[in-house]
Amino acid sequence: MDFFAIGDTVIDTFIKLEKDQAKVECDERGEHCRISMSYGDKIPFESAVVIAGVGNAANAAVSAAKLGLTSGFLTWLGKDRNGQECLAALEAAGVAKDHIVMDPSKMTNSHYVLWYPPDRTILIKHEAFDYQFPADLEAPRAVYLSSLGEAGLALHDPLADWLEAHPEVLFIFQPGTFQMSAGLERLARIYARANFFVANKEEYQRILSSTEEDPKKLMELMREKGPKTVFLTDGGAGAYALSDEGAWQIGLYPDHKEAYERTGAGDAFASTAIVALLLGKSLPEALTWGPVNSASVVQQIGAQAGLLSRSEIEAKLAEAPDYLAKAL
Repeated sequence: MDFFAIGDTVIDTFIKLEKDQAKVECDERGEHCRISMSYGDKIPFESAVVIAGVGNAANAAVSAAKLGLTSGFLTWLGKDRNGQECLAALEAAGVAKDHIVMDPSKMTNSHYVLWYPPDRTILIKHEAFDYQFPADLEAPRAVYLSSLGEAGLALHDPLADWLEAHPEVLFIFQPGTFQMSAGLERLARIYARANFFVANKEEYQRILSSTEEDPKKLMELMREKGPKTVFLTDGGAGAYALSDEGAWQIGLYPDHKEAYERTGAGDAFASTAIVALLLGKSLPEALTWGPVNSASVVQQIGAQAGLLSRSEIEAKLAEAPDYLAKAL
C-alpha cells in the first residue's frame, strides 16, 4: 500500500447561516474573529447539507486515492446508520476498508458546521472509541497521522513503537485539536519520528507556545522538535516548506475565484503535497501542487467534492507556468 491514513472519521452537517442572523467581529488586523448570534432565540438558517466519511485523515485518504495511490485507512465508526454511510462513502472513493473498525457500542462522530460564507465554525465531538493499533500491519510506503479524539492519545505510544521498528516507512504528522492540546512532551516520539509535518501558522504558534510571526523561524523551531521536512500554511499568504535542502514559499494558486466554503483546504494542501513527494516530485514542486487542490476544494461544500485527480492538477499547473515556488 502506498498511503495509510490514521484518524477519526465524522459526518459533517453544514448549516448555512443567513447573513442577517449572525455577526462576525475581528481585531484590527482582521484576525482572531468571533461569530455571535442572538442568545435564547430561534434563528433561521438557509440550508443544511450532510456529508459522510470526512475528517482530517479521511480527507487525506480520499485525496491520495483520487491522485492515483493505493490508499488505506485505520479509523473507528459506530455500527449505526451514520457509520454505514461513512463506510460506503470511503469505499466509493477508493479507500481500502480492511482496517476500518465498526464498533456496535459507540455512535459515529458527528460534527456541526456553522457556515457563514466563506468561512465556518465547527462544533466537534469525538467518541471515546477503543483505539487499538494493529501491530501486524503490513508496512505501507507512508503513514499519515491526523486528528484523533482525546481517548486516542493512548494509540500514539504503540504507533511510535511500530514506526521505530519500521524506519523505512515515511511518517507524516498533521496534528488535530486534541493532539495539539496533548503538548510536545507527551507526543515527543511522534514529533521526533516525523519525516513530514504539516500545520498552519496559528497551529505552529500554539504547539510551540510561541508568539513568533515569521513563518521560516516557526518552521526552524519545529524542526528542532524532530520533523525532517515541515510545511506551514498561512491563509492568503500561501504556504511554506523547509528541509535540509532549503526553504521555499508559494502563493495562492491564481484561479481568481472567490472561496465558496473553506472546509478541507488545509487537508487538501497537506495530502496533495505529500502525494506529490511520493510521486517523485521535488519539495518546491510539491509545494505548488498543494494549493491547486486547495483552490479547487474551496469551490465546493465540504472537504472532498472538489478534490482533483493527478492529471487535473498537472493541467492546472500547465495553465499557470509562472506559478512556481520561490526560495527564501
